[in-house]
Amino acid sequence: MFAKKQIITASLSGLALLTASHYSVAHPHPDNLALRWQVVDHGIGENIFLGSLTITNNGLEPLGESGWALYFSSVRPPASVLPGSDPNGQYARQHIAAQNLSLENADDAKSGDYFVLKPTAGFAPIQPGESRTIEIVAQYWQMLKNDSPSGFHISYNNQAPQAVLVDVMMDPSDPKQTKQAVNDNMPVQTSAIRFAENSVTHMALPLKNRLVPQPHSVVTPNDEFLTLMSQLTSISAPASLAKEATFLQTALRDILSGTFAINSTVQNGPNLIKLQLDPNLDTNQDNQPDASGYKLEVDAFSGITITGSDAQGVFYGIQTLRQMIPTAVYKTAKNSATLSDNAVLPASTILDAPRFEYRGMMLDVSRNFQSKETVFKLLDLMAFYKLNKFEINLANDEGWRLEIPGIPELTEFGAKRGYDLSESTMLHTFMGAANGFAPGDGIENKPTDETAANLGTAPSYQGFEIAQQNFLGKGWGYYTVNDFKEILQYAADRHIDVIIEYDFPAHARAAIKAMEYRYNKYKDSDPAEANRFRLIDPLDQSQYYTPQFYTDNFINPALESTFTFLNHVVKETRAIYDAVPDATLTRLHGGGDELPHLGPNEWWAQSPAVDQNPATAGKTDAELFDYFFLRWKQIVNQHGFDMATWGDVLSHNGTGNVSYGEIFPVFWNNVWGWGNEHQAYKFANQGHKVVLAHATNLYLDLAYNKHPDEIGYHWAGYTDTKKAFEYRPFNIYANAEHDKLGNPVPWDPKWVLLSEAGKQNVQGIQAQLFGENQKSPEILDYMTFPKLLGAAERAWVQDMPAQGAATTEAWHTFTNTLGQYALPLLDYYQVVDINAQIPQQVGVNYRIPLPGGAIEGGKLIVNTRFVGMATEYSIDQGVTWHRYEGPVTLTASSKVQLRTVSDSGKVSRVATVN
Repeated sequence: MFAKKQIITASLSGLALLTASHYSVAHPHPDNLALRWQVVDHGIGENIFLGSLTITNNGLEPLGESGWALYFSSVRPPASVLPGSDPNGQYARQHIAAQNLSLENADDAKSGDYFVLKPTAGFAPIQPGESRTIEIVAQYWQMLKNDSPSGFHISYNNQAPQAVLVDVMMDPSDPKQTKQAVNDNMPVQTSAIRFAENSVTHMALPLKNRLVPQPHSVVTPNDEFLTLMSQLTSISAPASLAKEATFLQTALRDILSGTFAINSTVQNGPNLIKLQLDPNLDTNQDNQPDASGYKLEVDAFSGITITGSDAQGVFYGIQTLRQMIPTAVYKTAKNSATLSDNAVLPASTILDAPRFEYRGMMLDVSRNFQSKETVFKLLDLMAFYKLNKFEINLANDEGWRLEIPGIPELTEFGAKRGYDLSESTMLHTFMGAANGFAPGDGIENKPTDETAANLGTAPSYQGFEIAQQNFLGKGWGYYTVNDFKEILQYAADRHIDVIIEYDFPAHARAAIKAMEYRYNKYKDSDPAEANRFRLIDPLDQSQYYTPQFYTDNFINPALESTFTFLNHVVKETRAIYDAVPDATLTRLHGGGDELPHLGPNEWWAQSPAVDQNPATAGKTDAELFDYFFLRWKQIVNQHGFDMATWGDVLSHNGTGNVSYGEIFPVFWNNVWGWGNEHQAYKFANQGHKVVLAHATNLYLDLAYNKHPDEIGYHWAGYTDTKKAFEYRPFNIYANAEHDKLGNPVPWDPKWVLLSEAGKQNVQGIQAQLFGENQKSPEILDYMTFPKLLGAAERAWVQDMPAQGAATTEAWHTFTNTLGQYALPLLDYYQVVDINAQIPQQVGVNYRIPLPGGAIEGGKLIVNTRFVGMATEYSIDQGVTWHRYEGPVTLTASSKVQLRTVSDSGKVSRVATVN
């Protein structure tokens, strides 16, 4: 079943591979244990479901009646850890106890998603050759395979644990497994559903519709072209555009054979690319200059001229020019040892400028760390689609990812996860990810690489891979000061502002535990230093339970050391920015989200420090939040940053009676039916400058659709490219067709419409990629692309199509844009690596859509979402594949499999037609 070679052990001899130094009695070697998780039934009660864990003993020794503990992570916690008074908790504990087992929080703090299964008195050993199915009552629901338990490791007699690999089974056709509740009417994706959705026909697209985002105005003279002769082409640019000229030169050298000299004395007419500035450039004829606007002229006789209202505008003109170069040129650069000598471009005049000043993407590297090189690639792609704000979540519950001089413990401790139940040297493991396949995290015998973790099959990363549950992921890692300086410069070279997020007062567990580690380091030798940056009151008995199951992730606002810590962090952050002159000192995101509301006073009410501090004594939780956030904002501002926050700060965390001054909230929570859909508009109407990051349409980490083999979360529903493309920033209610369970969304009378003044306060939109499931760079690509292209359209394109037929027509055109032009280009995309900072990066692992298919009158008919992509079919269970060219006559016994094929030959997951 698994790739690891079975290890035969002699159960009671000195030859046993599991020696007495590991175990006092012999147990099966972990390689000889096979685990399988399966969803059984979502219909057993409200907010719980039944799952099963089957343990198969392939060894020669029994898995004993005692002496073992099986650890794992799960984003769907066992209900047995719920409080004693909770009926679901009582039921789950009785259910597991009846099997002579216990299932509890694994770590000493009993905080997070880490659990342990142990035998209790009366447990019958699992004999060699036996499979034992254990039923587990879990919280909430599991719609996708990546919701299942992960990162299993077994400890015998309290010795170092060893990895045990798991497989996951879900039957997409079984409603008990796929219906969250009785009112869950969201269908599981099938070939038939896709076939009905993929109704778009092939279109011959004009130049305007071949580009992403679509330019404002494109004029193309009939049958005129410029043949750019790369050996003759040079670039002309003033000193103020030197960086843009170098970027263009590098981009062209990657794919064409010329050197593209800058400001050469030889001017070659049609083979000259001229970069220039015109601060008065008006791209939309409103008699106003357009910031970031550009004019791109491609002329068969005079060459190429890019005029920008500013350097950023010139840069965006360069990006449009890059998209105009035929895909075949990029393909040759990837597949041939010889680069193309020329590129044929349509003669054209393009006038363009952005709709919103703020066009952002957020990347969370706390949950799963991403390398500097992965960030570079993402920044380059963001710039390609004219995005200009990059928020990076560097500090959250699951990891602290930036070196802060003066507080080495933040990364020495807070950038590591593993088997450490007391969390004395590192955070405990989260979501099955510790130090990947590398040593050092206290878990032995892990798979050596992603193929071993994937049970012997190299992952294709076109959907769920079982490696995701078998230690794939980076719980370890951080950026040094120099690393982050490079990130700032890399972004600045692409006209992207970097916005760091430090999330406080909640979501602060990594910082809190790191400062406790620091406290223990100094408490005996230097008590003052031990307490200098301490973030919690050790006597605080307040009880809360966050959406991520933490009970200890709030910093304490009554401690002066809390603000000493925050001040030091922001001071050192400012120093990093100051060391990169090209980096814009912009916003710092201070967090402020997801403080749970289970009662009126639960966050800090039981902290003696609150009563001992005259500034906080007698305050309610909401008043303490106001007190904290006013001081937190003051620290951020005094170091030169503007204060960005999550919308929660305004909508419900504080008293509502205190003005925080100028803050820039990012609103995420518009989940249909939760009651917060209108909050962004409410506060924009009141005068706040807001950024829209609405989860239902802009959360890239939500699964593309409902199918067990998709990757992502689904708490706000499912979000695909179409949802991102059809997002209406000024009327989100038009997007409220169905809730996350597939039911119609009724109009809520309390919803607030966005006023004309409020529209002026919407600074832009931000796509969000949280990191719980981003366990490899390939998964990051898959979740981001092509969704991000839809978001880029809405952030940039000035003319939003009207609701109804116009939007439908625009989407049909966009599906052709992606299938014929944008996605083939991504197959061969090369990162523009100006300073040779990373290994060559070619291609993007975007999600290849599964085909739709139907059998009508004995004929197979196939279509695909992005028109222009090829499809293949197989009637021999995938042994041979045939290119689909048109309806195929089938025999009555044919079993048909389908897949979509990219321009470079990558394939989607396989679909079946019934």
